[in-house]
Amino acid sequence: MTNMTTSSVTTSRRNFLKTTAVTSLATSGFMFGIALPSTQAIAAGLVHTPNAWVHIADDNTITLLSARSEMGQGVYTSMPMLIAEELNVDLKTIKVAIAPPNAKLYGNPLLGGPQLTGGSTSVRDGWEKLRIAGAQVREMLISAAATKWNVDRSTLRAEKGMVIGANGKKATYGSLAEAASKLPVPEKVTLKDPKDFTIVGKKTKRLDTPAKTNGTAVFGIDVKMPGMVYAALEQCPVIGGTVTSFDAAKAKAMPGVIDVVQIPDGVAVVANSWWRANMARKALTIVWNEGTGAALDDKSMLEGIRAASKTGKPLPIKAVGDAEAVIAASSKVVRAEYVSQLLSHSPLEPMNFTAFYDKGKVTLIGPTQWQDAAQGEVAKAVGAKVEDVSLTTTFLGGGFGRRIDIDFIIQAAQISKAVGKPVKLVWSREDDMTHDFYRPQSVSTMAASLGADGKPTAMTYRLTSQSVTGRVFGLPGEVQDPLMTEAAIAGYEIPATKHDTVKHDAGLRVGYWRSVSHALNVFANEGFVDELAAAAGQDPYAYRMSLLGKEPRYANVLKMVADKAGWGKALPAGRAHGIALMEGYGTYMAMVAEISLVGGEVKVHKVTVASDAGHMVNPDTVEAQIQSSVVFGLGAAVMQQITLVKGRVQQTNYGAFPVVRMHETPVMDIMLVQSTEKPGGIGEPATALVAPAIANAVFKLTGKRLRSLPMNEAALKSA
Repeated sequence: MTNMTTSSVTTSRRNFLKTTAVTSLATSGFMFGIALPSTQAIAAGLVHTPNAWVHIADDNTITLLSARSEMGQGVYTSMPMLIAEELNVDLKTIKVAIAPPNAKLYGNPLLGGPQLTGGSTSVRDGWEKLRIAGAQVREMLISAAATKWNVDRSTLRAEKGMVIGANGKKATYGSLAEAASKLPVPEKVTLKDPKDFTIVGKKTKRLDTPAKTNGTAVFGIDVKMPGMVYAALEQCPVIGGTVTSFDAAKAKAMPGVIDVVQIPDGVAVVANSWWRANMARKALTIVWNEGTGAALDDKSMLEGIRAASKTGKPLPIKAVGDAEAVIAASSKVVRAEYVSQLLSHSPLEPMNFTAFYDKGKVTLIGPTQWQDAAQGEVAKAVGAKVEDVSLTTTFLGGGFGRRIDIDFIIQAAQISKAVGKPVKLVWSREDDMTHDFYRPQSVSTMAASLGADGKPTAMTYRLTSQSVTGRVFGLPGEVQDPLMTEAAIAGYEIPATKHDTVKHDAGLRVGYWRSVSHALNVFANEGFVDELAAAAGQDPYAYRMSLLGKEPRYANVLKMVADKAGWGKALPAGRAHGIALMEGYGTYMAMVAEISLVGGEVKVHKVTVASDAGHMVNPDTVEAQIQSSVVFGLGAAVMQQITLVKGRVQQTNYGAFPVVRMHETPVMDIMLVQSTEKPGGIGEPATALVAPAIANAVFKLTGKRLRSLPMNEAALKSA
């Protein structure tokens, strides 16, 4: 860890766009543009900035247009905290709205530029940008007051929504807004020293909690528009199948039905209520062309991935020395294969969106993680101009990566165009689970040689899986997918290593899933290092520590979690500890799971976590995100899997794809490192640690090494 001092940030006037009045947010006032190094200002008639808009109305209302969607991860609180800190205002005075589609202004550079919420990037991307935004606005307001009062600006200070001068002279930010808008954006601003923070780094209750508990928060499924009708969509039971023919006579005769229309993804029933639309949908007679997907089953898909691991083209991640030669010459070699299953996202709010196509213009309202893609793809799908497609993002009732995809948004727009009315499309739970973009299956193969001291002298690692990035962004097959390599290289010191991936298209559409490839790679790596410790006859915790001499942040969280969990101390009869370690999105994290077997199934009693996420904006949210990730990861580790028979997903609701319930949730003991390092991501990493921590505990308890997920009763019996 390093000490952080007051920093100065210089911006170029070439990267600055003059602010103008914004009548859409208030009768008068202005939107402050912020200019940052190495960013290009884009002129488009209003105040456009590369990161965020801060609007101060004449009534002193401050509004932040957040570039990231709110799906439970807390950006409605953490983003305004960064602004409020530099503006010296009460956090509760800042309102938040999600920005409209504009990747040039609100693109996510950590993900390559799209206006996309994912990858635990919100705080990492906004950490400096939004503080700069607040500081620039603060300095402009002070300059406006200095000019108005004809005083030296050094005699003024900005605090509590006012600029204050000598002799009790005061002016609200709102009263200075118009004058400040005419001033140039400061080329250099001084950010607060973190030791002077009064908001950032303090546990803060979420600003959106009251609305989400009193029913006033608007999720996509809550949206209403004048004249709105409802749609239920029948899609082919095999993903990718198309309509050959259909008979809608019975459906059209049912109460409330307005129309039945065909779109590329299926046949939609439109009615005056969703219940009536969905009931009438069941009366449709459809002949499907199921396509090549009808031949898919999860077992043959996995065998194809396993075969590709041996025959496919490896794409290198990193190599040190000649690991294969060292292993070939070694007398003690450990080999293993780890397998991760297909998974559905299954957020509690199923896919839905509201659309209105009207004379070439499209209004879109609903939950999405990817605004500019939704706008652009809808424009293509309905033959509209991009600039004629408006999109308002509501709260998301869970995302986990599923709402990066925009199939359901396009469907809503196509149905609206067909019927000429505002349409709310709502998927059923069964639709949602059987027409997902699934977490891909994976096979990880590893080999390591051990020296006389039991430490690894060489290691090889290969992940074989589908490339989600290839599907979503068109990444060429011969190019390494960085979202397959996350945490593939662990922090352990091994003299010779070779890490690579093999891409293999197993035939089913796949999507980004919470923690993306961290979950696949950490399960394999942390299970395997436990195997090496066992082969060396050493304690798993001590073994890991012996390999972390050059990695103090890894070692620190590992020691913290072992001490807090009581590693090595006696546990109640029938219980055991398992340990796991990782770095993900710049966050270092260690976990100990305490488990037993109850009725042949894994019971997780307690999870202890140590997290070094760098400088935290809101520790309360950090803790909540870890708790959420543990619950999410627990379901995937011991309960959940998606299987296919003749291309049909067999799990259609939570009865077959269970989520963790309250009585199944373990006690959680979470420690947060007070760090001055740059912020890391926190919404996802802990998800990846749960499976290996449990698997390692199962081995300690039973001697059975579980290398395939989920670790359910059947897996335990067959191990």
